[in-house]
Amino acid sequence: MSKIKTAFFCQKCGTSYSKWQGQCYTCKEWNTIVEEVIQKEDKSTWRTASSQEKTKSSKPLLIKEIDTTEEIRLNTNDKELNRVLGSGLVPGSLTLLGGEPGIGKSTLLLQISLKLPYRTLYVSGEESQKQIKMRAERILPSSENCYILTETKTQNIFRQIQEIEPEIVIIDSIQTLQTDYIESSAGSISQIRECTAELIKFAKETNTPVILIGHITKDGTIAGPKILEHMVDTVLQFEGDRNHVYRILRSLKNRFGSTAELGIYEMLGNGLREVENPSEILISHKEEALSGTAIACTLEGMRPLMIEIQALVSSAVYGTPQRSATGYNAKRLNMILAVLEKRAGFRLGTKDVFLNVTGGISVDDTAIDLAVVAAILSSNEDIAIEEGFCFAGEVGLSGEIRPVNRIDQRIQEAEKLGFTTILVSKHNKISLKSSKIKIVLVSKIEDVVSELFG
Repeated sequence: MSKIKTAFFCQKCGTSYSKWQGQCYTCKEWNTIVEEVIQKEDKSTWRTASSQEKTKSSKPLLIKEIDTTEEIRLNTNDKELNRVLGSGLVPGSLTLLGGEPGIGKSTLLLQISLKLPYRTLYVSGEESQKQIKMRAERILPSSENCYILTETKTQNIFRQIQEIEPEIVIIDSIQTLQTDYIESSAGSISQIRECTAELIKFAKETNTPVILIGHITKDGTIAGPKILEHMVDTVLQFEGDRNHVYRILRSLKNRFGSTAELGIYEMLGNGLREVENPSEILISHKEEALSGTAIACTLEGMRPLMIEIQALVSSAVYGTPQRSATGYNAKRLNMILAVLEKRAGFRLGTKDVFLNVTGGISVDDTAIDLAVVAAILSSNEDIAIEEGFCFAGEVGLSGEIRPVNRIDQRIQEAEKLGFTTILVSKHNKISLKSSKIKIVLVSKIEDVVSELFG
């Protein structure tokens, strides 16, 4: 049996060393030297010897000979996760889920594994079986398809996989796994890379989807080497504030679908609830009309959302006016304020302006520019915008209202939620033939001011 052989390489310049040291002598960088495997020890992997003999080596095919039939996806019984993944899990795929500590990563995947109609193996290296059982009873009292395994060594995990033959494998988390091929501690760069490579080999050769939970660093990036995100097929980010009940699931990388989709959950005592109508949490319900608020119609992927924009304009107490934006690009706010002063004649240069997107989400869609303008002018004039108004338009540097994409879908969403009037660009091509909502076409900021405030 061949022994394992390792060497130490600098991640910056690639210089090899016989032992670890703090600084690379070639590129003078610190803490860039890591241990790498040169020759692995002959140890059993997830496959038995008989199955290895039966496995056929791949051969090259002409591009016209490759089967292009659509891959059958596995339904996770979670509409939000299916939307973010692109309508379900792809067999043989590797998905990485990252997020802040305590945000609900383990709860989300345990909840999904309990609901799945497929035989599922949930491997945990962080909690005992009793702890997982207590949480599972709170989420879903009974499940006949979910197996729980507390193990950190990949060789033992693959041995159990051979016995159970699960259809889906969930690992919580990749930083707790270790393999016999590497002698370093769990969570090190070499261990994470080697364990992920073993799981990728297992997933691709058995056509079994694998979901990994990954820890993140204080900078918000997934802990471990950056190559980890390159190796997997899909990278998901679970975001939110632990002090709030709402969580957002985003796709940072997806080889099988769009990365623009968004999933929203609400954290409850019995698990995470799917929020099918996000507008219910993004629009506040108030008894009286208040100035400085406007409703914008934005898009996250294919999903239209109605969000509330809040603005506060007040006289600057200190010498330099403050400009603050939460959930919105601060540089774009400064641009809009400059347009309002230069093109529309509003004197906002000596006033503090604070902007907030409610619900704790960040929006990059330029279609909310018109709602930002409306909220700022409403607060500046201290006049509330009539109830039932919403906005969808981009503001240009000349003060013109520019068209936005998928305007028909935005109008239909506003109509479905009971809005009576929507302000859009005059240059938008609207194909809706009949609509109960009133569509107001505007071409410049002056038109918006006259429509809202007379």
